[in-house]
Amino acid sequence: MKRPQRFGAWTLALLLILSAAGCGGFASSMTQGKANGGYATEDYGYDLYASDAANEGQKSAVAASYDAETSARSPKRIYTADMSLETTDFETAARGLAQAVEDCGGYLSRSSVNSQGDGCRCGDYTARIPSGQFQNFLDTVGGLCHVTWRNSQCDDVSEAYYDVQGRLKTQQTKLARLQELLARAESMEDILTLESAISGTEEAIEVLSGQLQYYDGQVEYATVNLSLREVYRLSNTEEPAGSFSARLGTALSSGWQGFLGGLQDIALALAYSWVWVLLLAALAAGGIRLFRRLRARHPATLPERRKKLGAEDPRDTGSKEG
Repeated sequence: MKRPQRFGAWTLALLLILSAAGCGGFASSMTQGKANGGYATEDYGYDLYASDAANEGQKSAVAASYDAETSARSPKRIYTADMSLETTDFETAARGLAQAVEDCGGYLSRSSVNSQGDGCRCGDYTARIPSGQFQNFLDTVGGLCHVTWRNSQCDDVSEAYYDVQGRLKTQQTKLARLQELLARAESMEDILTLESAISGTEEAIEVLSGQLQYYDGQVEYATVNLSLREVYRLSNTEEPAGSFSARLGTALSSGWQGFLGGLQDIALALAYSWVWVLLLAALAAGGIRLFRRLRARHPATLPERRKKLGAEDPRDTGSKEG
């Protein structure tokens, strides 16, 4: 007796889960069709007993309704940008960037400043800016610092966003139906099976909700990565020259500036490593003094040593015989 009851209960559950989504629309369309003297289906969008002209009108109405629903969806776009900046006044530039972020209604999600080997500082920042202020913020940063490189992009995630949203609604509807069946379940086997299905559905809802929240955060706030570097002289600030003489003058000026910059770098490197320079100089001086002492102790040359030992030069012997 229990087996037929379980079979009937699961048959009812299967029918409820699979067909409940369309029952409301089908019932309302059937009621409307009977009131009009025929049977209309919302799924197919036409009246089985109406004329062809009426069916075409109903199909157009359904298509228009679908297009209106699709067009009503706002586009979902994610804006990101990366910028490399230079400045000769690091403190002022850093304060200006923080103020620009605040003025746009955003916030800094990451900020780090470190010192380089030449004494200059370098800062890395990640700013979250409201999407509506994205371009305005980029223009403001370009006015505060010297931009050496910039890359911005826009990713349209509308299709993925509304796909996740639709799957989330489906899982929420499924959860509600499973909970209704659980309230009416009698046998322990049916209760355990329904509770397992509910648990899996709740996990799916949690994952989809997390994806939707991630999309909402990325769409609402744009991400801008900023790299600020302190320099003594801004790069690529010369205007392009047209004539040959102007280009030659620019090249000579750039060469001279490069030469001076190289000398400055060498001087700074020596200044930073003065301890090693003094140590090497002391070692070199000690080596020279040691060599001079050894030479002073043994002043005799090689020919003089040979004469002291009684050795004769063969060339001298030959000359004597001749």
